[in-house]
Amino acid sequence: MSLCYSSSTFITHPSLKHQTLSFNFSSHPPSHFINLFKVKSNRPIKYTKQKLKLYASLSQSEQIETTPTTFRIKNPKDVNVLVVGSTGYIGKFVVKELIQRGFNVTAIAREKSGIKGSIDKETTLNELRGANVCFSDVTNLDVFDEDLKNLGVGFDVVVSCLASRNGGVKDSWKIDYEATKNSLLAGRKLGASHFVLLSAICVQKPLLEFQRAKLKLEDELVKEAEKDDRFSYSIVRPTTFFKSLGGQVDLVKDGKPYVMFGDGKLCACKPISEQDLASFIVDCVMSEDKINKILPIGGPGKALTPLEQGEILFKLLRKEPKFLKVPMGIMDFAIGVLDNLVKVFPSLEDAAEFGKIGRYYAAESMLILDPDTGEYSDEKTPSYGNDTLEDFFARVLREGMAGQELGEQTIF
Repeated sequence: MSLCYSSSTFITHPSLKHQTLSFNFSSHPPSHFINLFKVKSNRPIKYTKQKLKLYASLSQSEQIETTPTTFRIKNPKDVNVLVVGSTGYIGKFVVKELIQRGFNVTAIAREKSGIKGSIDKETTLNELRGANVCFSDVTNLDVFDEDLKNLGVGFDVVVSCLASRNGGVKDSWKIDYEATKNSLLAGRKLGASHFVLLSAICVQKPLLEFQRAKLKLEDELVKEAEKDDRFSYSIVRPTTFFKSLGGQVDLVKDGKPYVMFGDGKLCACKPISEQDLASFIVDCVMSEDKINKILPIGGPGKALTPLEQGEILFKLLRKEPKFLKVPMGIMDFAIGVLDNLVKVFPSLEDAAEFGKIGRYYAAESMLILDPDTGEYSDEKTPSYGNDTLEDFFARVLREGMAGQELGEQTIF
């Protein structure tokens, strides 16, 4: 049975058997450190200027002319919003923000969600209180279509916060592309004329499978808007999430050194909190100035390197900074080993992909990539919100990482 609940009542209806579905609480693995035993590819990260222009220029996309859809003149209480990925790290904050602003929200959830399926239905209903919660399988279009149809309502907007939990090859295409496309197709059948996609700023330099999967979905949204002027999209490309930078807080608090690659200045980011990002995503539901645009977004303040992030943490702890600088060559060596092993043992495909992810985030900044210079730009990366990384570190030092667990992204 597939169950659909409101905050006060529920209905039941038959559906096919559910399949297991994994969501990633953060689309960004930790940006400056990684388990050296899960890395791959000793190839240096190189991209031609032509390809950089192709992908990075999408960050400054021009608005496509579109016919305003009627839902934008309605009161939020009369606007039906379908949210997929609603139990994920960002998704649950998006649901809360939508409810606070008065929208009529239907949240799609798995019967077992969270890290390793640790969250049951009752907990999910409590976390998404105020929304109509439908337990369904977004990876199975037939099941998903039927479950939505049985709700007996139409939708104005679909908001997708779906993301592969670990960035593995098959999981990336299953979630970042296929499941997200299912939500587009199913939503369109029930009248949705606007689609808000949570993507990632790193897709502007696509070297990883989850980036390619996200880009393919982005491209299909653009094509859908080009062929139907009644449809629009907003593609949100955030920088690093706070929790991706919190994995070393307890270690440093216990006296361990802060680990970083190279000199700690190889990459930088403008991290954004889950609440600020959720607020920006919900802005995209009704704001006409965000229609048919790709929207890179970071948190407030200047970009921070791993070295500067560590310095903030030591300052809060009132400790003398102590860093462990890991040469990139060590990572490249381990990557090379796995690169060769996967040719003999195909089952290591995901481990090899995790290596690529680690190498990418150790060297690439989560900022806008200027297509003309081929350099990452702090100045060109928009800022939004008020929450700072220092505030986040201070809170974690007081309260721990509850609600910010890395799960399958844990590295130390």
